[in-house]
Amino acid sequence: MTAVADSPLPPPAPQIWRRRLTRGRGAIIAGLVFLLLLALVDWVGAGPLTYFDVSFLASGGATLALAAIGQTLVVLSGGFDLSAGAVISLVNVTLASRMDPMAVETSVALWTIAGIAVGCAVGAFNGFFIAVLRLQPIVVTLSTMFILQGVTLLVMDKPGGMIAPELGSFYLGDAIPGLLPMPAVLVGLVLLAWAWLKGTRFGTALYATGSDPDAAAAQGVDVALTRFLTYTIAGGCYGLAGVFISAQTGSGDPLVGNPLLLSLFAAVVVGGTRLGGGQGGPLGTVFGAYILMMVVNLLLVLNVSAYYSTIAEGTILMLAVLAGSLTRDSALATHLRALRGWAAARAGGTLPSRLPAVDRRLRRLHAPAPAPAAARTAEAPPFLARHGETLRYALPAYACLVLVVAVTELWLGRAAFSWNYWNALLVLSSFLAVLALGQGAVILTGGLDLSVPWTIGLSGILLTGMVNGSDAALIYALPIVLALAVLIGLANGIGIVWLGISPIVMTLATNGVLQGVALLYSQGTPAGFSSPMLRWLMTGRLLGMTPVVPLLALFVLFATLLLGRTPFGRRVYGIGNGLRAARLAGIPVERTLILVYVLSALSAALVGVMLTGFSGQASLGMGDDYLLPSIAVVVVGGTLITGGRGHYLGMLGGVLLLTALQMLLAGTTLPYATRAIIYGLVVLGAVLALREKRSQ
Repeated sequence: MTAVADSPLPPPAPQIWRRRLTRGRGAIIAGLVFLLLLALVDWVGAGPLTYFDVSFLASGGATLALAAIGQTLVVLSGGFDLSAGAVISLVNVTLASRMDPMAVETSVALWTIAGIAVGCAVGAFNGFFIAVLRLQPIVVTLSTMFILQGVTLLVMDKPGGMIAPELGSFYLGDAIPGLLPMPAVLVGLVLLAWAWLKGTRFGTALYATGSDPDAAAAQGVDVALTRFLTYTIAGGCYGLAGVFISAQTGSGDPLVGNPLLLSLFAAVVVGGTRLGGGQGGPLGTVFGAYILMMVVNLLLVLNVSAYYSTIAEGTILMLAVLAGSLTRDSALATHLRALRGWAAARAGGTLPSRLPAVDRRLRRLHAPAPAPAAARTAEAPPFLARHGETLRYALPAYACLVLVVAVTELWLGRAAFSWNYWNALLVLSSFLAVLALGQGAVILTGGLDLSVPWTIGLSGILLTGMVNGSDAALIYALPIVLALAVLIGLANGIGIVWLGISPIVMTLATNGVLQGVALLYSQGTPAGFSSPMLRWLMTGRLLGMTPVVPLLALFVLFATLLLGRTPFGRRVYGIGNGLRAARLAGIPVERTLILVYVLSALSAALVGVMLTGFSGQASLGMGDDYLLPSIAVVVVGGTLITGGRGHYLGMLGGVLLLTALQMLLAGTTLPYATRAIIYGLVVLGAVLALREKRSQ
C-alpha cells in the first residue's frame, strides 16, 4: 500500500476562475465601460466607425496610456509619481532641439531609445531618494517635477524646434495598412512586456511590496531594490510617452506634459488599480486612458465647452476612487454605521449631552482636580528643555537667512542696512507666510493640499470680476470669495474624512475641478481690476512701510497662537503623531481634519486676494508658482513632512529664507528657470537633512 502525501489538493477550476475574476474585476469593468463608450461614439457620430476613426482614437489616447502604465507600476508599489508630466515635456523638448529634420536618414530606434533613457534616468533619480534614502515619494517627485520644469525651460523656453517626419510616419502610421494602427501595436507591445515582467520575481516582489512592505521584507523581498527598479521602469514609460507625443506634435513645447498629471491618476484609478498598492494592473489602466479620451471627445461632439474637460476628469477620478473603495470596511461605510448609532442613541436619550444634570456633576466630582498654579509653575521644565527640538529644526532656516542676506549685501549691495530691502522682503514674504499656515497645518496632520494653485487662481479671478476697480464692491465680493473657499475646504475635508479618499488624490481632483470652473467663469480671459484700496494695501506707503507689513506681523502672531496655544493646534499635532492614538486620546479627528482643510483653502483664497492687489488684476495660472513653495517653506522650516513635528515660527523662517533667496536670484543674470530648479533642490535637501533619524 502506497503512502499518500499530505500535500493539499489544488483548488477546483471554478474556484480558480472565481479568484482570477475577482482580482481582475477592475480591468473587466473598465473594459466593459470602454466598449460601451465606443458604441456611444459610434451612435452619436455622423456615420459608422471607420478604420480612420479607430486609428484616430488609438493615436489620441496612446500618450496617456503609455504614461499611465508607468504610473500604474508606481501605484502598485504603494507610491505616487508627480513628475510624469515633466518627464514627458523634457523628452519632447530634448528631441525637438537635438533632432535634425533635414537629415537624409533618421534612426527612429535611436531616438526612441534616447527618449526612454532620459525617462529612466529621471526615474532612477526618484528611485534613489525614495528607495535608498527612504524619503516620501510625494515630496521627492514633486521636487523632481519642478527641477525638470526648470531644466526643460533651459533647453527650450518657448514652443519651437522640429521633429523629424520619419518619427511621425513610423508611430502614427499603420502596422498593417488598413487593418492595424501602429499606436495600438505600441501600447500592445508594452502590455506584452508587462505580462512577461509580471511573471518574474520582480513582478511578484512589486505586488508584495505594494501590499505590505514589512511583510515582503520579512519574506526576503529586497524592497529597496524593487522600488528603485519600479521608478526606473516607470520613467522609461514616461520617456516612451514623450517620444510618441513628439511624433504627434512634430515640434517641441516645454509645457506639453503638464496637463497630463490629473489624467494619469484618473486613468490608473478608472482602470481598477487600488491607490495604496498591491492590486490592479496596466491592462485596466489602458482602458481607463481611452475611456477618459473618449469622454472628452464626446463632450466636444456634443458641443460642450472644452473647459469642462478638467471638471470631468476630476469628477471621474473622485467617483472612481469612491466606487473602488465601497466595501463594508470603507471609511464611508464606517461613518454611516457610526451615524446610525448616533441617531439611535439620540432617539433613546443616551447621548452624553442628554445625561441628567446629576450624572454630569458626578462625572466632574470624580475627575482629578487640577494641580495648583504654584505647583504647575514649580514643575515646569526650563525653556530650552521644552522647546529644544523645535529650535533644533527651526533655527537652521534663520541661520541660512542671515547667510543669504550677507551674500546679497556683498554681491548686490543695499541689503542688510536698507529698510527698502527689508520692506520688500516682508511684502513678498506675505503671500507664502499666509499659505504656510494652511499648508503647514495640513502637513502637520500628515496630509498635503494640491488644490492650492487653483484655489488661489479662482479666488483672484472671482474677486477682480466682481470688484472691477470698485472699493464699494469689495464689501460683498470679499465675503463671497472667502465663503467659496470654505466650501472648497469642506469638499476636500469631507472627501478625505468621510469618503476615505487619499488627500493627494482628493486635492488633485479638486484642483482640476477648480481649474475648469475658473476657465468657464472667465471664458479663458479673466476680466476686471483690483480695488484701489487693495492696491494701496499691497503697494502703497504708510509711515515709510507698505501697509501689509504691520498686518503681516498681526497674522504671524495669530498663526503662532492658533497652532501653538489653542486646543485646535494641539489636536492637529495629535493627529499628526498617529490617527489611532489621537482617537484613543479623545481627539475629534474627523472634525479637526475638515477644519484643517478649510483653513488651507481660506489661506489660499486670501493669497489670491492679496495677489490681485499686488498686481492689479488676476490671471490664469496665477497660483501655479505657489504649490511647491508652499510645501518648501514648511519643510525648510523644520516641519516633518509626515506630520506631528514643526512650529509656525520655523515655517516663517523658511518663508523669509526662500523669499530672500528668490530676491538674490532676481538680482543676478541667471535665467528664470533656475528658480524652479533651486526650489526643488532646496526641498530635497531640507527633507534629507531634517528627516527622522530612524528613517536613515
